[in-house]
Amino acid sequence: MKTIKGPALFLAQFAGDEAPFNSWDSITKWAADCGYKGVQVPSWDGRLIDLSRAAQSRDYCDEFKGIAARNGVEVTELSTHLQGQLVAVHPAYDEAFDGFAAPEVRGNPKARQEWAVDQVRKALDASRNMGLGAMASFSGALAWPFVYPWPQRPAGLVEAAFDELAARWRPLLDHAEECGVDICYEIHPGEDLHDGDSYEMFLDRTGDHARACMLYDPSHYVLQCLDYIENIDIYKDRIRMFHVKDAEFNPNGRKGVYGGFQSWVDRAGRFRSLGDGQVDFGAVFSRLTANDFDGWAVVEWECCLKHPEDGAREGASFVRDHIIRVTEKAFDDFAGGGTDDAANRRMLGI
Repeated sequence: MKTIKGPALFLAQFAGDEAPFNSWDSITKWAADCGYKGVQVPSWDGRLIDLSRAAQSRDYCDEFKGIAARNGVEVTELSTHLQGQLVAVHPAYDEAFDGFAAPEVRGNPKARQEWAVDQVRKALDASRNMGLGAMASFSGALAWPFVYPWPQRPAGLVEAAFDELAARWRPLLDHAEECGVDICYEIHPGEDLHDGDSYEMFLDRTGDHARACMLYDPSHYVLQCLDYIENIDIYKDRIRMFHVKDAEFNPNGRKGVYGGFQSWVDRAGRFRSLGDGQVDFGAVFSRLTANDFDGWAVVEWECCLKHPEDGAREGASFVRDHIIRVTEKAFDDFAGGGTDDAANRRMLGI
């Protein structure tokens, strides 16, 4: 068994235009002050990283990592959640997702997709240049508008959507192999890869690609009423990244999984700061540790009630208290009688 690394913090929810959240130097100092040892970087945020330079220059990457190290944290992974989303967008979401893209490709779905693919490739190159072994992403979605089968879905509709999704990602997965980097898809409602079945449909169409891995986040499974502990056992060989995020699901006579079009505060299922929700993190950390997960425990803070800076500081100590330092000996070694093959045979009567 291996000890999970951490705590680390995903910076996407904290980057902003005011200090200390508006530069790489200041935000890494702040993260270290909160108690974090690592940070996961939103690669789309130009206030923190120049992705094009990172993809081209090892010197830039060394300087980037050096600033973080001087401030007391290390870079855990890069994230391409927003760019990955744009690899596959159903037309119903064209306008809603246009804001994720560079201004020059907005309003042009073909150009936007090409830009997104290029961004993911650059992030893979940058990950290689930084010596990172995994990159976070979303899969995007073509079938999601048809997640509920009413009206009846035409035969072959979902299969065609997943065929196309895999075709778009396969060249990127091959490039990930060249870079030595796993693409860890966050299994997330709104994406075509939103549970185990949909992930496996995608994986089958990539030929079980070795780089098509998982970002495990139990909060999304709580809101689907999915067994998030058994999920670890099923996909232990594919889980290469871990977001530590809490959630609660409190259905009543008016609302359930779908949320009734309510705001986050009024939904039955909502994200919460660590320790304020219903995820059994003792069980999660135990199961991940038992299954030899040796990546980072990365806090992704999302909560509809608590202030983000309070959530960040509390999250660092929460993760630190849940990381299990694995033992190097058995608890009952004190009572051991040594190893003796002859004695073993005598005890067995053979």
